[in-house]
Amino acid sequence: MLYYLAQYLESAFQPPGFGLFRFVTFRAAGAAITALMIALFIGPRIILALRRRHIGEQGKREAPKSHMAKAGTPTMGGLIVLLSLIVPSLLWCDVKSAYVILAVVVTVFLGGVGFLDDYLKVIRKLPKGLIGRYKIIGQLAIGFVLGGVIYFFPEWFPGNFERLHTYTTVPFVKDLVIDFGWMYIPITMFVVTATSNAVNLTDGLDGLAIGTVSIVALTLAVITYISGNAVAAEYLNIPYLRGAEELAIFCAALVGAGLGFLWYNSYPAQIFMGDTGSLALGGAIAAIMILVKKEYMIPVLGGVFFAESLSVMAQVAYFKYTRKRFGEGRRIFRRAPLHHHFEERGWPEAKIVTRFYIVAILLAIVGVVTLKIR
Repeated sequence: MLYYLAQYLESAFQPPGFGLFRFVTFRAAGAAITALMIALFIGPRIILALRRRHIGEQGKREAPKSHMAKAGTPTMGGLIVLLSLIVPSLLWCDVKSAYVILAVVVTVFLGGVGFLDDYLKVIRKLPKGLIGRYKIIGQLAIGFVLGGVIYFFPEWFPGNFERLHTYTTVPFVKDLVIDFGWMYIPITMFVVTATSNAVNLTDGLDGLAIGTVSIVALTLAVITYISGNAVAAEYLNIPYLRGAEELAIFCAALVGAGLGFLWYNSYPAQIFMGDTGSLALGGAIAAIMILVKKEYMIPVLGGVFFAESLSVMAQVAYFKYTRKRFGEGRRIFRRAPLHHHFEERGWPEAKIVTRFYIVAILLAIVGVVTLKIR
């Protein structure tokens, strides 16, 4: 909105300084700062409102016993993240951009699915919240919408997107693109569902999920900016997607919102994001990666989320296999997801989170390097 307001004022009155709004870097910085300020402002107010209504986290059976002390901590803090992400995005982005519209729609929709799950668990006191298959249906549905728009309406995007709309690139491999063809929509549905669930599984320690998401978002801001810059894209030999640089502003807002929420979610957490935040953030990351044709980079850039998901799948599969073969279930990890395994080994929570941050930063560096080393 500010983008078009500045354009109008510049053409009508020609005041000095308004030309800055034409630059993505300026608007990205503005979005990040705005998101951070909103999160810091509304955070205490939402925390107080949740406490007054006794909307607190319940003890999780899958978590170590030490987590029982966290019962009662306000949850549904994803509302802070969503508000501080969406408002700056609408203010600073080109709101007519199909890239931005789809990223916002996916984020808000999955935030709504997560909110319903939190509402049923915390307020209606249903132990399992939203039934798992209904949650999956919601994730698949928005994945279908995202994939369907890209597949059937590529003309909504500027430049040569129509020629590349079903393609993706492969990390570490030069001049290799894969055309998913008619499988594009099912693959998009899988990517959105898997990524949003992976972030949801990672949200188990104070500051873990939001910190790693912020690191990934900062890296995505660089990748989306490069993808929308003709000179940089040609130099790195990656697909040039005109207009994709608007997603850099969305990613910058996500970084600001993440840092603002981390202010209250760092150990010991004053509020948890709940599924309201984790599903939305996972969906946002998936949507961005899909839109800039970097689906195969998700296991690299989101390696922490990927490892958390694999630990759960491996634990469940091995337990079922050994129970069937030996009559009793056995475990690979002391507890899954992976961060709980390290807790059971005696690692302090803050140390686990810090070390996961270090891994996320290293993976972010590797993700950026893949653009050149191929």
